[in-house]
This record gives sequence, structure tokens and C-alpha cells, in this order.
Amino acid sequence: MQDSPNIARVAALIGDPARALMLQALMSGRALTASKLAERAGVSKATASSHLAQLQAGALITARPPGAA
Repeated sequence: MQDSPNIARVAALIGDPARALMLQALMSGRALTASKLAERAGVSKATASSHLAQLQAGALITARPPGAA
């Protein structure tokens, strides 16, 4: 096995429509709250939280506490 990124895992994370919409919203460079991302993706806050946890576990996003630069 190679020491390279698991492309299939990344593709699966990006392939979910809600997660894709959240990532697209974050590509603006602006920090957005989980509530705002839920709204953009058309999912509940709980579902958005689950999606965000998966994206963070996959190292596609990094959470910042409110007020952090």
C-alpha cells in the first residue's frame, strides 16, 4: 500500500451534495457558522454538524472558535 492520500475517501466526502454545498460556501474564504452552512446546504443543524465533523475528520476543513482570526 502506498503512503498517499486516500482519493476514494476524499471523493466520498465531496460527493455528498450537502457536504459539497458546504465546501463550496467555505471556498469564499469567509468563516461561516454551522447554522449558516446548514441553511446553505438545505439541511438541519444536526445534520450539518454531522457533515462538518466528517469533513473535519477527513482534513478538508478546520474548525475555528468564534472570534478567531
